[in-house]
Amino acid sequence: ILTGDDAAAPRYIEARLSKFALDVVFNPKTTEWKLSYDGRNKEPVTLPVKFPLLLTMGVEGIAVGLASKILPHNFNEIIDAAIDYLQGRDFVLYPDFPTGGFVDVSKYNDGQRGGVVKIRAKIEKIDKKALVITEIPFGKTTSSLIESIIKANEKGKIKIRKIDDNTSAKVEIVIYLIPGVSPDKTIDALYALTDCEYTISPNTCVIAGNKPSFMGVSDILRYNVDNTVKLLTLELEIRKKELEEDWHMSSLEKIFIEERIYRDIEQCETWESVIKTIDTGLKPFRNRLLRDVTRDDIIQLTEIKIKRISKFDSKKADEHIKGIESELEEVKNNLSHIIPFTINYFRQIKKKYGKGRERLTEIRSFDTILATKVVANNAKLYINYKEGFIGTGLKKDEFVCDCSDIDDIIVIRKDGGYLITKVADKVFVGNDIIYAQVFLKNDERTIYNIVYQDGKDGPLLVKRCAITGLTRDKEYNITRRTTGS
Repeated sequence: ILTGDDAAAPRYIEARLSKFALDVVFNPKTTEWKLSYDGRNKEPVTLPVKFPLLLTMGVEGIAVGLASKILPHNFNEIIDAAIDYLQGRDFVLYPDFPTGGFVDVSKYNDGQRGGVVKIRAKIEKIDKKALVITEIPFGKTTSSLIESIIKANEKGKIKIRKIDDNTSAKVEIVIYLIPGVSPDKTIDALYALTDCEYTISPNTCVIAGNKPSFMGVSDILRYNVDNTVKLLTLELEIRKKELEEDWHMSSLEKIFIEERIYRDIEQCETWESVIKTIDTGLKPFRNRLLRDVTRDDIIQLTEIKIKRISKFDSKKADEHIKGIESELEEVKNNLSHIIPFTINYFRQIKKKYGKGRERLTEIRSFDTILATKVVANNAKLYINYKEGFIGTGLKKDEFVCDCSDIDDIIVIRKDGGYLITKVADKVFVGNDIIYAQVFLKNDERTIYNIVYQDGKDGPLLVKRCAITGLTRDKEYNITRRTTGS
């Protein structure tokens, strides 16, 4: 996930369930099975997952007319949120990425369509001459990040001397600066002009009830936790049946041996008479059992070896039955208090596996860095006053100023008409140009002082104003628009 290197070929990869997976993902007793493609084996329909694994892992995929992008969340925070939900308290979940970095979740919108998160790399100053990237944005690799920085440098948008990638177990991309370049401005430029910052639009589309559903992260957690409660209930009910069966057979075996019912079958000559004799011998003791004695129970009694009968210890048998009764009582109590039991289940999972799974991505509020304010001047602006052309390719004409290829420029003509246009190689902006300069949107500090004649024979007027946000390539006029001004 850091370097983007491919894994080994599939034939070299071995995988097995982790201890965590064995605890929360796999249980053969509660798994719904189906026949495999050739009918020889069984395979799970779905795995009975007792954890909001989807929110921990995150997922991205596209289907016919549908797309899903669920971001990963923190393991411990998911457990805390699950406990809060079970206790009837409010909770909130924000993304946490295995690559670390910073995240702005102010517009997360519970992970639903329309929400966005901004992710940034962690960039630190080594000194005035170098920066180091120690954590990268989720979804990017060191290779793609370095490539985006090199491209920005080649286009002249940022100014760096060289990059060293020292990444091994941890990310370490060292950026060496050109002497005299501000490290702070370069950090801002890296965020504004490279993949060191980018925006993700989550889209929590899931299959619920065999159909697509757009539910928020909070609803997904509730759905998963409710499913955990159902699965834990099912596991307890299965265990209850197992214990009741164990108690029944242990008690039946004790009666069979202690009451010497096995002796009654010595004179039997047929299998049916053996079954009937045992059944008759057990009848006086039926009130000591949980359920009726079946034919299968009697067959099981006939399979007890003589060695076991001769070594039968009544005290040990009583202790075993008491142990079953004690566990059975505990299971019944858990079933009647399933919510506290589930809360305790989540707490045990956190205690067992939560260490080392602390939040890696720091939540911050980002200021929007305007690319036009941090981009390096990588071009020169020229103007042809006579023919009305302006651009970076008119090198034989008059020099105006340094600029970048993403800047806007403002042009004011003699008739008071003006427009804002993007820097280009060569563009026609109109005859009789009297002013041209790089234009900063929403700039209230630059004040324009204009003297103009209002109409052909009108009075001379003075105007003092700022020119702020305007639509690109739309004609405006700085006068009263009187003909002949």
